[in-house]
Amino acid sequence: MQYNYDYIIIGSGFGGSVSALRLTEKGYRVLVIEKGKRWETEAFPETNWNLRKWLWLPMFRFHGIFKMTIMRHVGILSGVGVGGGSLMYANTLPRPRETFYKSGSWSGLADWKKEMEPHYSEAERMLGATENPGLYDSDEALRAVAGKFGKANRFEPTRVAVFFGEPEQEVPDPYFNGEGPRRSGCNYCGSCMTGCRYNAKNTLDKNYLYLAEKGGAEVLAEKKVVRIQPVKSEDGQVSEAGETGYRILIKDSTGLLKGQKELIARSVILSGGVLGTVRLLLNMKRRYLSGLSDQVGAQIRTNNESLALVHSRQREKDFSKGVAIGSIFPPDEDTHLESVRYGSGSGFWKLLGVPMTYGKTVVGRILKLIWRFFSSPLSWLRIYFSKDFAKESVILLFMQHLESTLRLKRGMLNMRSVLSSGPAPSAFMPLARQLANSTAEEVDGTPFVMVSEAILGTPLTAHILGGCVIGKDATKGVIDSDHRVFGYKNLYVCDGSAISANPGVNPALTITAMTERAISKIPVKE
Repeated sequence: MQYNYDYIIIGSGFGGSVSALRLTEKGYRVLVIEKGKRWETEAFPETNWNLRKWLWLPMFRFHGIFKMTIMRHVGILSGVGVGGGSLMYANTLPRPRETFYKSGSWSGLADWKKEMEPHYSEAERMLGATENPGLYDSDEALRAVAGKFGKANRFEPTRVAVFFGEPEQEVPDPYFNGEGPRRSGCNYCGSCMTGCRYNAKNTLDKNYLYLAEKGGAEVLAEKKVVRIQPVKSEDGQVSEAGETGYRILIKDSTGLLKGQKELIARSVILSGGVLGTVRLLLNMKRRYLSGLSDQVGAQIRTNNESLALVHSRQREKDFSKGVAIGSIFPPDEDTHLESVRYGSGSGFWKLLGVPMTYGKTVVGRILKLIWRFFSSPLSWLRIYFSKDFAKESVILLFMQHLESTLRLKRGMLNMRSVLSSGPAPSAFMPLARQLANSTAEEVDGTPFVMVSEAILGTPLTAHILGGCVIGKDATKGVIDSDHRVFGYKNLYVCDGSAISANPGVNPALTITAMTERAISKIPVKE
């Protein structure tokens, strides 16, 4: 068999980039396939009004870094491009609490906290995790709210993946003994989530993926995998377990002509995130990978999130200054609250905002919004006519450890969500509302939410997890404790879909650490 590569990795996010570097170091021939574009630092959009560069909507020829997917139970925010979610995430690298290691489908299969400790440390080193040294107006507002809740001593700066040198001053690689790219110091512009245009954000194309390519790994951008099929053995039979490798069919993801190409690899690692990996495996289970566990698409989790935007009337303040998420505090033992920001000029989200509205029925909430508009039109309209929405607004990210799960299934045109266990994800969490109102009092503002949350009750999440979870066997999960797919050899899952419990915090560091551990189990090439 003539193999094009030893490993083909599908997706270039936290799982894919880690896999690429560590496998390259072990001597394997590696290809990373990414459906998004490769971005140079200066090419990122200045604000999120540049929809062609910011949004991923191929149908409209928008090939940006940010994708929104709306389902029945949740709206999902995800990243696209070489570097995956690191291009548009908020840099934040917290470790989960103790409950994460002892719950979910992986519970009891290992002493996970002990197993993960060295890999968390290595992930933090590689991603350049450091404490945010700059707290600004949005963070001080969150500090005041923490004080109101009796948690002033628990308020703290976030640990983030940002290079804090002299602002905008370029220096030789500060992380990898000169082997990495040159970097520039953060200027606290707040534009981390529209793509860092100042070379300060430690995105994966500046660490794991950069070093992997330097070591010989190849990255194929703007391509989408549409089929994974076990190859036939020398006697012409199809390998039932994929032990003779896989045929990978790819097509163009951005071109007008969707040209196709087939590649052959000994092993495949799926790292496309929940939306990419789960969708692909559900499609393959129908014909090409029929032996996959019936748990594919099951045990989908969010961090039980809620997003609120508080539009302030304190015009002397600048809530856009700082890093994307600069501070955090726990209102109770199950909850985290973070202060989030976009850079000055990024006001797209105001088009989707309406005043925070609660109620038991859709009709009731719509009537409340209509009443709010006619009884207090200025508080409603002020947001739409704001001169600089990002400078004038505090964004609150509310996350909980509390457990509930969804299942993703194939639909007619796309995947659909169904409730599996626990209460359905909800935008109407009393504590989230209380914290938003408290913040509004602090900054003399009005709390707003996305229209989908106010009317449909569908929350947004940037932290969709699970769907290919770790389990004792194929009845409990899709992969084993070393991330190998049950029923198939040489097939792995290393991304957010492998997270098997609710971390309750931003999951990028955990995905990185879990992948570090998984790839450490693969031997050096002979």
